[in-house]
Amino acid sequence: MIPVTEYFAYVRNHLRFLGFGFLLAFTSSAGQTYFIGIFGPQVRETFLLSHTQWGLIYMVGTLASAMLLPWSGHLIDRFDLRIYTTAVVSGLVIACVAMSLTPTALMLVFSIFLLRQFGQGLTSHTGITSMARYMSSGRGKAIAICSMGYSFGEATLPFLAVIAISVIGWRSTYLLSAICVLAILPAVLWMLRGHAERHQAHIEAMDREDADDALGSGSYTRRQMLAEGRFYLLLPALLAPSYVGTGLFFHHLTLADSKNWSGAWVTGNYWVYALCAIAASLVSGPLIDRFTAARVVRFYLVPMIIALLLLVPAKNPLWVLPYMVLIGVNTGIYFTTFSSIWAELYGTRFLGGIKSLVGALGVLASALGPVSIGTLLDAGFTFEQVCMVFACLCAVATVTLTRGLRHY
Repeated sequence: MIPVTEYFAYVRNHLRFLGFGFLLAFTSSAGQTYFIGIFGPQVRETFLLSHTQWGLIYMVGTLASAMLLPWSGHLIDRFDLRIYTTAVVSGLVIACVAMSLTPTALMLVFSIFLLRQFGQGLTSHTGITSMARYMSSGRGKAIAICSMGYSFGEATLPFLAVIAISVIGWRSTYLLSAICVLAILPAVLWMLRGHAERHQAHIEAMDREDADDALGSGSYTRRQMLAEGRFYLLLPALLAPSYVGTGLFFHHLTLADSKNWSGAWVTGNYWVYALCAIAASLVSGPLIDRFTAARVVRFYLVPMIIALLLLVPAKNPLWVLPYMVLIGVNTGIYFTTFSSIWAELYGTRFLGGIKSLVGALGVLASALGPVSIGTLLDAGFTFEQVCMVFACLCAVATVTLTRGLRHY
């Protein structure tokens, strides 16, 4: 059961800063796969691209973003959050404008790179990292509230984008997106009022943490994290939602065709996914605060495994509903637990560098997921067999995750 009164009290005490995280998560939608994918048919028609060519352009732009993200995301540890946020949101505005003005298919790669870097990458990274770093006393609830911005965007923006594209065209729709993102910037900066005091309190807390630690190493650097084996045991479970989830969403219309279901029925139930992701985030947030993310996260892939296995025998289109419910639950738990666990395991002093690397790996996985499914389908696998393969991968990831956290 969601502790409503507990959330209300927490939001009331930290309204502006929680609003900052929520708004950045929502704004990152301009560079997320589910939003960009809506423009796919019109973009392919404009530049005379095949499905394969469009997928390749998207993959190259995404991979380029993943390569840069460990450096660009690490800068949040070095610059004032207000300056960093201004640069990131301004970059997303430029990315949306670039997409609307893209003249050639070659330049489309650069536009996708900008959208993925400043949208899915840095705007999302800024909001989640800020919650994990500064809201230590209620980290789980803070990240859960911030993550609702993703779900709100998933539930509302695809529908609005489809309408806008039909009325003003895809280029003007992305230009309108740039205007909306720019209009959000003053509100985001207003929500950071008083941040200097918050940051000073955080620095003092870090100094006390290091003073209390016998080795003076309460927080890990990125290099120290990479030097221990535990991180690599967590890695498969970290990448599974980006790899499997993005691949499934990218190929949902293919799934519909393989089952003789309506594509509109499958995509029209994204709101079920979004609502369940919100509910799972809100429930898991207080559980993290009470039991730690390391305990809550251990079996978080089980809903995704069940969802994949449900699709194997499914014939009736009503099976879409429990599938969306389970995928949404998995996503909601993922948002809160894996955003919190890095702070628990490795401290918060160098959290920006750690989260940027983790984010880059997630972006890389999201680029490979759609290609992997497409390759398996082209090789003669049925969609049901693809689901079985992915369910097995998630089961293996659950085993390595449990092993990696067994001594925590």
